[in-house]
Amino acid sequence: MSHTPRSRTPSRAGTPVAVPSPSRLAPPLVQPSPSVSPYRVYSQAPSVLQTPTSISPPRSDMTHGTHEGADSSASSILNTELSEGMLIQDPEAEVDTTDGEQATASGHVESHAGDEESKKSLRDQLRRTLNKKESSSDLVHRSRRRRGKTVDMQELSHSPVDEYPPRQYFVLTDAGKPVFISRQRDGDSDNFTSTIGIMQALVSVFIDDGDKLRCINAGSTRITFLLRSPLYYACVSSWGEPESVTRFHLEYLHLQILSVVSAEQLRRMFERRTNFDLRRLLSGAEPFLYSLLARLEWDLAMTSSSLNCLRLDPVLRKSVADTLVPTSKIKDILYVILLAQERVITLVRPKKHSIHPSDLHILVNTIHSPSIVNNSAAASWLPVCLPKFDQAAFVNAYVTFLHRDSGGATPTPRSSIDGAAESGPQEEGSSRPDNSTAPEETPVAEKTSPEVGLICVSGSADFEAVRNWCDTVTQRLEQDGLLAAISTAITRRETEYSVSDLGVPGLRHFMYKSRPHVQVTMPLFEDPYDDTNEKRRCASRPSRNLTLLIFLLLRLIILYQTLYDAIHAKSGQESTLKLQYIRTERESVMGWITQPFELYLSLSPRLPKSAAVGAANAVARWVQKEEKRLFLRDAPVF
Repeated sequence: MSHTPRSRTPSRAGTPVAVPSPSRLAPPLVQPSPSVSPYRVYSQAPSVLQTPTSISPPRSDMTHGTHEGADSSASSILNTELSEGMLIQDPEAEVDTTDGEQATASGHVESHAGDEESKKSLRDQLRRTLNKKESSSDLVHRSRRRRGKTVDMQELSHSPVDEYPPRQYFVLTDAGKPVFISRQRDGDSDNFTSTIGIMQALVSVFIDDGDKLRCINAGSTRITFLLRSPLYYACVSSWGEPESVTRFHLEYLHLQILSVVSAEQLRRMFERRTNFDLRRLLSGAEPFLYSLLARLEWDLAMTSSSLNCLRLDPVLRKSVADTLVPTSKIKDILYVILLAQERVITLVRPKKHSIHPSDLHILVNTIHSPSIVNNSAAASWLPVCLPKFDQAAFVNAYVTFLHRDSGGATPTPRSSIDGAAESGPQEEGSSRPDNSTAPEETPVAEKTSPEVGLICVSGSADFEAVRNWCDTVTQRLEQDGLLAAISTAITRRETEYSVSDLGVPGLRHFMYKSRPHVQVTMPLFEDPYDDTNEKRRCASRPSRNLTLLIFLLLRLIILYQTLYDAIHAKSGQESTLKLQYIRTERESVMGWITQPFELYLSLSPRLPKSAAVGAANAVARWVQKEEKRLFLRDAPVF
């Protein structure tokens, strides 16, 4: 790793997408969809509780959905034949599936005699509880659960700000040894040792019975489990999100660990020693995990398993991409990526070779974690495993942050609320321990991420050859004025847009996903999510770490996640949906899926459903018109 000091400017996360011509959305026939009232243990085996929710009566004025088989003009979208895409899109791209939880997972119970007796008692109690006959009301609820489910939005909309306590994440081995705990105060080690022991015992009870524990619902709190032998993952959350969301977080946590220790290394180590202490091997990688958990709370591109691209003039984007194409003298180059504001400008790859969105997110998170971003080095040489590319091997990533020709002017951030949104939950400790010595990290809002980053992923270990080529590319970008053009576009806010640019009455925010391109785009957060009057009211209450604005953003993100979960049937629903509509006191949200795109939008709650339909069609038409600037299309290959 060579060291040369570089100036830093804040980078911001963004969005982009595109699609073929959208069909108009006709007002749908809507049906009520039941809501979640969690209160049980859920597992996989049919002998226990097959359906992962118990429900409370739905509010007919709040949530509506049309099933996949329902009539809708949206289904008239023409099929589009595309060449091999830049990004991989397959059923397992949605990382909340359980296919990877193979029955080979084993529950090792290595503990003292006293602990063994207590765990045996716990197992017996669980078996007695789960073997009880379900009441007639449970059977009625089970039949209703087959229709699908969504979160009880009325309860969520009335929750006070303090009802979003920080999530807690645990990673342990199948022998019950702790690996990672997201929030751990000094002196809490004994308490967490007992907690992890109970978690390991719970999981082992189901494994012994040929079953897998998915989640435990206790009032408003859900404990979600993910088994990736030899590691177990758990998340404790009271945010009211669907089960699939926290399972998705745990899957990404697993992928981030695999980026440091490959799956093949894990297998060999735990085959030799089942009680191996993985914490020693992961020492120093904690900032990557904390950064990832903070990113998962706000990054809608990760939520939708998509790519964020910087909004940019297509001619400028193409010129940059052509400059990044490697010469034949450089061997074993896999990907060349240029980033700005933590969004992709372009991605160059070999022919017939794609990249999985999750691998790209893991890579972006790694290079933007504080231990890399806040380093004074001009370049970094990082061995990293990309689990979806090859979970048994490592590649080398050369990372350098480039100079700006505009004299280091700071680009305007995506939204004045973003800094508060990212720092607020961290003050609450949402993804970070309370002791300041654990993670060497600053809050996301305080990061000084350089504006433009160049990443060269190679299978070669020839550092000098890769560095020399990257230096040559950097010089060409500067000489041709391409870096200056990118910096100017950011400074002039040409890389951003707002809902006011669309001119759609009542529209507050939206997220649009191009399914063929596997990319998303969204505007800045504006009123009411970035309202000056709300900021002033929040400023008068400095003792409240989690401000009302943070609450509004969190709730909107959870609403989007709820729509996504219902439309894709991610939490055990029997069928998918084409349209989902939810109304709360503060906003109404709608999700719509067609063959070329998915659209999630937030509107004023005073608008009728017909206006929401009109707004969705208007957004789809606008994105189609702007898709060349919003999405990365036809990037060169070599």
